[in-house]
Amino acid sequence: MSDAKPSSAEGIPKWQIALAVGGTLALGAAGVWYFTRKTSKNDERKEPDGGPAPEEQADEPIPEPEVELSPLEKAQGAKNKGNKYFKGGKFEEAIKCYSEALEVCPDTNKKEMSTFYQNRAAAYEQLKSFREVVDDCTKALELDNKYIKALFRRAKAYERIDEKKQCLEDVTAVCILEGFQNQQSMMMADRILKDMGWEKAKEKYKNREPVLPSTHFIKAYFSSFTEDIISQPLDKMANDEDKDQEGEAVEAEEAPPGDYLKAKRYFQEENYDKIIGECSKEIDSQGEYLAHALLMRATFHMLMGQAPLARPDLDMVINMDTADKKLRCNALIKRGSMLMQRQQSEEALQDFQTAVDLDQENSDVYHHRGQLNLLLDRVPEALRDFEKCCSLKPDFALATVQYNYTQYRAAMLQRSAMQVQDAMKQFEESISKFPDCAEGYVLYAQALGDQQMFDKADDNYKKAISLEPQNATTYVHRGLLHLQWKQDIDAGLSLIQKALDIDDRCDFAYETMGTIEVQRGNLEKAIELFNKAISIAKTEMEIAHLYSLCDAAVAQSEVAKKYGLRPQAMM
Repeated sequence: MSDAKPSSAEGIPKWQIALAVGGTLALGAAGVWYFTRKTSKNDERKEPDGGPAPEEQADEPIPEPEVELSPLEKAQGAKNKGNKYFKGGKFEEAIKCYSEALEVCPDTNKKEMSTFYQNRAAAYEQLKSFREVVDDCTKALELDNKYIKALFRRAKAYERIDEKKQCLEDVTAVCILEGFQNQQSMMMADRILKDMGWEKAKEKYKNREPVLPSTHFIKAYFSSFTEDIISQPLDKMANDEDKDQEGEAVEAEEAPPGDYLKAKRYFQEENYDKIIGECSKEIDSQGEYLAHALLMRATFHMLMGQAPLARPDLDMVINMDTADKKLRCNALIKRGSMLMQRQQSEEALQDFQTAVDLDQENSDVYHHRGQLNLLLDRVPEALRDFEKCCSLKPDFALATVQYNYTQYRAAMLQRSAMQVQDAMKQFEESISKFPDCAEGYVLYAQALGDQQMFDKADDNYKKAISLEPQNATTYVHRGLLHLQWKQDIDAGLSLIQKALDIDDRCDFAYETMGTIEVQRGNLEKAIELFNKAISIAKTEMEIAHLYSLCDAAVAQSEVAKKYGLRPQAMM
């Protein structure tokens, strides 16, 4: 699959999760802030947030020289003079004036002192003296710890000197104190979270313990291919040497050591942990099935989250001119999926185009490129790919229902009630045609929940579970539906817990429970759940996303403690 997840719920992209959550929850791509944020009518900060101007007050008339000025009046006069220099672009002179204001201002006038420090920080910012910006904003905040302009300016300075943790804490405080009303501060928080997430994910991914996913996950992944030679039944490729005199297949333990056919038998027996070793023997001996062994070994390295080990094998198959073109196309699809996981979307799309050029009648290429295009929100392109796949394989249930869902998404983007109605009708026809396709019920349930048709959506989730009782993520989606529908958090969490009872390596379940705990204000519990999900996540992209959620919760927890806020007050 294009995102290296199986087709049923485990392959549901994050935007589909958001559709399932609806108004109750919103599982954003990189920040916990989006659970509660409200859209500001004016995205621009009024003063002097990100703009160059320092805090401005009406100039006060300067008394005649013979009148004795108070220290505060002298300070205000110096500040006003500094503001004029600032507006004229004379930042060094402005700094001198603000410094003079600070020297003469009485210590008891804390509000005015904090303003002078913040204004001087604005001038330092224009000179790109970011360490001085941090120092002056810190002094301003010591005098007024909820001074939003100083917090935001210090956050920007921390970002420029690459102190992301401190930046995140400051911009989180800004978001909370502003009531999540300002798009500029929320966008900055999202950006920092993504950057921190990817930095941590790279290190975590490099040192993680490789673990095979569940049997259901592996089977669902391979079911997303119809032209994959390595997952075809053994009897389709076995030759006469693989049978005894009576024509019976030889048992796996009787196969020659290192034979790729032995790995194939292990695959059919779902004895997955022995496959890489047998493929390696075939590769080392340069056996008859070299290309097959390379592709199968690469596939299982991918499933275990070992992309660096999978990449050389895929490259070899792709560049092997003598290999079956179906093998080469499959390798291109999987390499493209890996590139997408690393956010290298242009390179990923190029691999898919190369696969199309190699075999224009390969339905898998269009199916998986359609999924990639959906991840990129390229809905028209996804529609064309799924349509082509279905024309080549009209009996491919999985591609058909994903095509239906893409039609539904396109209709929603067009805000066309008639197109939505047509898409829902297509869903019903596909489910009637493919009554045993659990993915169809899951995707149809998401569309129904989106339209507040909760009873019918729940019935479809129940049907999907009856078809695939070992699919843990369907329970998670049903739990989210109940949260949206009945606002019953305990019932929703109970359904999600069932997912973990089935598969304790379901990172999606831990992630979802974590986001629910954030909404409830249980930040410490949320952090624990996010860390659990991080420990078992399969791809670098997923790990980065989970770190973003975890770091957001940590930052909110720290801000709550610092400002004496109850977590619920932030939501």
